[in-house]
This record gives sequence, structure tokens and C-alpha cells, in this order.
Amino acid sequence: MTLTKLLQSQGFGTRRECRELVLSGRVMVAGEVVTDAETEVAPEALKFSVNGQDWLYRVNAYVMLNKPAGYECSQKPKHYPSVLSLLPVQLRNRGLQTVGRLDEDTTGLLLLTDDGQFLHVYTSPKKNIAKVYRATVKHPLTDAQLTALCAGVVLHDDPEPVIAQSAIARDAHTLELTLTGGKYHQVKRMVAAVGNRVEALHRERMGEFGLPAALAPGEWCYVEPTSAS
Repeated sequence: MTLTKLLQSQGFGTRRECRELVLSGRVMVAGEVVTDAETEVAPEALKFSVNGQDWLYRVNAYVMLNKPAGYECSQKPKHYPSVLSLLPVQLRNRGLQTVGRLDEDTTGLLLLTDDGQFLHVYTSPKKNIAKVYRATVKHPLTDAQLTALCAGVVLHDDPEPVIAQSAIARDAHTLELTLTGGKYHQVKRMVAAVGNRVEALHRERMGEFGLPAALAPGEWCYVEPTSAS
């Protein structure tokens, strides 16, 4: 693969823009400046730098974002900034998509990728990917509410009961809810169906990925899935 093509695949711009990066001496490979845009490189595990910033070649990008409140999971947001604005331009250029969505007021773990197969697996209802939420509720939780959530509640637009994989009271007003579905406003509607109300919602885990304590709101990191199937 030529260095120009590699840079383009990693989101550094058009072919012409990537070529100019190399010709202007702003790209280094193995610690050496490369000024020949047609230089052939082996992309696998290649480390390179652009404008002094180090990068690792990735066939696909898998990103975890600690989503803050006030952002939409959309490429064309209507009322709030897009979560994509929290990522560097190189990742935005790769066409990353959110793996499912979080409401603008919901915080926590959000995955983004340009791997279509991974996206399909993690959003397909048939795969039963578990998602763990921490909900702060208005009224004290009761055993009856927890039992009802696990037994199944009926939402107004779906006659089939929606069942939580688990519902645990961490304290009187903090609910840990594990779901495998992905219906619109599901957590909020399920909690409302048992007579309570979600005041704040935070996702802590999705499938094999847990949100690191060190990842602050608005920050992101690369992750590596063990499998995309």
C-alpha cells in the first residue's frame, strides 16, 4: 500500500490532501520523515506520525466514548451537538457510526465504529447483547417494582411484555437495570410502567465492554473487540 493511500484510509483527507502531507515532510514512518508519497509500506501494525502526533494503522476503528449529556447520537443533529464532534477529525472522516443510540440527556458508554459487521452484531435484537444502565429514580425503589421489571412490563405501543435481564436496587433511588433489547426510551418507559420515574440515566456496560472509571465525560479511547461475529 502506498503511504498516500494508507493516510487516506485512516481519515487524513482526500488523496490530494494526503499526498501534500507527505510531500511537505509532515509524515514520519519508523522515526524517519518520508517525502515520497508513493512509498510502499506494509500497513499491518504500522506506527506512523502526522504533524508530530503518533498513530497506529487500524483496518477498522472501534471507539468507546464516555458520552456527556447534551449531545445527540446523530450525524445530522437537530437540537444538540453531535457526539461525533467530540472525536478527532480523522475518526470523523472514517465515517464512524454510533452502535445504537443514547438519548441526549443519557450519559455513559457509547461505542462507535466503521466496521459494518460489528455494528450489525451489536445492534441486532437476535444477538441479545446485554446493556447495563444505572438509573437514578424519583421515588424509593420497592421489591414489587424490581420483581415487575424482571417479570415483564407492557409498553403502550407493544403488546409483548418487555423483560429486564436483571433489576437491582443499589440504594433506595439507584436502579441497576440490565437489558438485551433496544426499544425507544426503553429504560425510562419500563421504569414508568412500574410506577416510578427516571431522573438520570447512565450506561455502564455494553456486551464485553465496560466503561473505565478513568475515562472522563467527553473523553474517548480505542477498544478492541474479541470478536465481531
